Amino acid sequence: MLSVKNICLFYNQPVLNGISFSVAENEIIGIAGTSGAGKTSLLKIIAGLADATEGTVHLDNKRVVGPSMKLIPGHPDIQLVNQDFDLDIYQTTEENVKGKILHLPKHVQEQFTEELLDLMELTHGKSRLAHTLSGGEQQRLAIARALALEPTILLLDEPFVHLDSQLRYRLISYLTELKKVRNMSIIIVSHNSEELLSLSDRIIYLKDGAIKRMATPVEFYYHYKTISEARMFGLINQLTIYGKSVHFRPDEYEIDHSETPEIPLHYSHSIFMGSYFLNEFNVDKKKKIVLLHKAQLNNVRGITINKKKK
Repeated sequence: MLSVKNICLFYNQPVLNGISFSVAENEIIGIAGTSGAGKTSLLKIIAGLADATEGTVHLDNKRVVGPSMKLIPGHPDIQLVNQDFDLDIYQTTEENVKGKILHLPKHVQEQFTEELLDLMELTHGKSRLAHTLSGGEQQRLAIARALALEPTILLLDEPFVHLDSQLRYRLISYLTELKKVRNMSIIIVSHNSEELLSLSDRIIYLKDGAIKRMATPVEFYYHYKTISEARMFGLINQLTIYGKSVHFRPDEYEIDHSETPEIPLHYSHSIFMGSYFLNEFNVDKKKKIVLLHKAQLNNVRGITINKKKK
């Protein structure tokens, strides 16, 4: 188990302030927050690549120390994949992966390397030098290298930013299965709310360097505490009904076919999103709302709000 206790980081001003949480085996923790919330700094401290001003990190009751206490920074059982990639740029794609598993029998090296390159769709470029790869290919190679080491804790900082939707889905599915097989825990930082909601067992919401809330993806999406928190995880509609402010997600509604619907609507337009449509309506001259549906709702004239229950 990973334990993070009272992590503080100060430069000219606080970056992290009293961060505490734990991560169980086979658990995926997502970290959300706006730019400057301290997410990347926190991952570096957990990995032993940066020192905290205060607080400690323990893995299986053994302290993870930073570079001020260790000649070669980092922890062998914690791997961080960030935007630096940290590749051996004058080695081939295949050598970059195989170089991490030289302790294994040769036939296992070959099989494992082939599996990881296939997963990351890098087989076609296995003989290319790393510095000739595109940014997206380098990112995928960095993830493959980290997985090759079979870490106890895998830290991912914006891991899917250069990946197309198909490869993103494959990798999310693979990581979900991998955590069970290897008893691996994952902490992922992402600005993409869909990635965090689909992959995480729990999500930490960081704001101004502090944990504002820790909850499940469903709780964050449907049972948010503040509007800023709600907007962090997707579209939110806001209306004033009978003098009261009401918020609801684009799927929290039922079509009202009555002559006097609770919320009268005037259809504006629809945006095709592949498996669903985002339908925009005018409620009055100033307010607009968006409704999610499998079809266009151009004939809808009113709805009632149907909030998800806890």
